[in-house]
Amino acid sequence: MTVPVPFDAELQPVQAEIMAEDEPPIGVERLAEIRAGDAAGVPSHETLSREGRFAVTERTVPGLPGEPEVPLLICTPVDAPASRPVLYYSHGGGTFCGDHRIALDPMLDMAELLGATLVSVGYRLAPEHPHPAPIDDVHAGLLWTAEHADELGIDPERIVVAGPSAGGGLSAALALTVRDKGGPRLRGQLLMSPMLDDRNDSASAWQMDGLDIWDRSYNGFGWSSLLGSAQGGPDVSPYAAPARTTDLSGLPAAFIDAGSAECLRDEAVAYAQRIWQADGEAELHVWAGGFHCFDRVVADAAISRAAREARHSWLRRILAAG
Repeated sequence: MTVPVPFDAELQPVQAEIMAEDEPPIGVERLAEIRAGDAAGVPSHETLSREGRFAVTERTVPGLPGEPEVPLLICTPVDAPASRPVLYYSHGGGTFCGDHRIALDPMLDMAELLGATLVSVGYRLAPEHPHPAPIDDVHAGLLWTAEHADELGIDPERIVVAGPSAGGGLSAALALTVRDKGGPRLRGQLLMSPMLDDRNDSASAWQMDGLDIWDRSYNGFGWSSLLGSAQGGPDVSPYAAPARTTDLSGLPAAFIDAGSAECLRDEAVAYAQRIWQADGEAELHVWAGGFHCFDRVVADAAISRAAREARHSWLRRILAAG
């Protein structure tokens, strides 16, 4: 029997409360309920504007050839100079839920500190829209953003792709896609507790199964939603599961973090190690006692503040680089 990693003292009561909730197992029968909760949480433009400090617009932009249009939420700091950097954000939710307009406070905080435009992309959700629909949508939104840099007042040479969980996996996949298929030269990739490996079989996945708030059952459902019967097999595309790539060279600088007490810890660490082995640049943080996306669940904990400060520091350095 594997001994689990202990949780941070400030996080543990919240983890225990969440795990004590008597929820049925994750499955397709719960999707309507989960997505309805997401829809109910969409904030108004007034709320997103932060008392007028951001101009908030929604655009629907062309998808890839033959694919549907893609929704973008664009939050522009009103007092920032022209030629702003861009945080291009893909939301979390295991690829089967989530919305590009909710849970944006951490990203708006970063955008405000950096004087950056936040572009949050809405992508089609699995299992109704399996791979490659989500990455195609995220890619199309990025291409449009870069092509309309003058209109948006942004600098296409200072784009950082970012996301938590499934959004972190999509951001990593997007960096691979741009490298291999074309698009703007990215300045960085901010991968927060990213979903990277469909095999769902790491030591941490087993160690924290039934304890992390995002455990092997949720993670497995996310990957099977995206990949169907191909999950875990020999033919999974790296543009779906970035851990499957054989070549991590030529990628933008990466910031990768995870909690030590989360299911996805080991695949995040392995991805950073493989970037280094390919002569790439990666900054890795493993937050002691953190569960999956702890900083969003317990935002005022000391460990959460430290994680945000580390991301902000990295972003400032990356965006200031020549």
